[in-house]
Amino acid sequence: MQALELAIAMVDLTTLEGADTPGKVTAMCAKALRPDPADPAVPPVAAVCVYPDLVGVARAVVAGTAVAVASVATAFPSGRASLAVKLADVADAVSAGADEIDMVIDRGAFLAGRYGQVYEEIRAVREACGSAHLKVILETGELATLDNVSRASWLAMLAGADFIKTSTGKVTPAATLPVALVMLAAVRDYQQATGRRVGVKVAGGIRTAKDAIRYLVLVNETAGPQWLTPALFRIGASSLLNDLLMQRSKQLTGRYAGPDYFTLD
Repeated sequence: MQALELAIAMVDLTTLEGADTPGKVTAMCAKALRPDPADPAVPPVAAVCVYPDLVGVARAVVAGTAVAVASVATAFPSGRASLAVKLADVADAVSAGADEIDMVIDRGAFLAGRYGQVYEEIRAVREACGSAHLKVILETGELATLDNVSRASWLAMLAGADFIKTSTGKVTPAATLPVALVMLAAVRDYQQATGRRVGVKVAGGIRTAKDAIRYLVLVNETAGPQWLTPALFRIGASSLLNDLLMQRSKQLTGRYAGPDYFTLD
């Protein structure tokens, strides 16, 4: 139960589709605040994650609560845009009320060895975020090697990232346990070297409670128990929350509930 409720509290409940509507985002935010309307003991999720043009809709629903509003930015998911366009994207999301910005790195520049360019872009986005937290998406499925994942993790942290994030969820493979282990080891070593703790967000393909608990075990055993908090570990997902709720119901009642017992948004 403790693991299931901790995983629920770590979820960034996400919708990033071209067909997203204000109504869908409003319904998702209501679910984020009260994941199981029949059980007020279920904690709210950590954040909702939407496109910049829907930040205002989400902000209106979760205002005054502990649920944060995260927005993807910087020409998500490809990152193929000029720096000026990326910064305008960030400024638009922040001005609409985003608490957190999920940016994508320029994987083309990184893979070409232009690390300085990637670093400077992250620094510029960090400045544009102001008081908003910055999550830097590495898109590990395109980085090819675990050495590149480690290098990109350190580059993002040195440039000021508050979180490093595995994936956009638009590329396969997305989050994997080996990639998460490398990133968790990087944040642990970075904290030991600098004294600053950076969070990790895994996203893409995490759909079951068992998957989520595997990641919690990995966090505990790699980075340490101090990372077992929504302030330092997040799970970006859309369908995971319902499975967590079903498993929690099983713990309470001894019976499995079907997915029809929980809302889809």
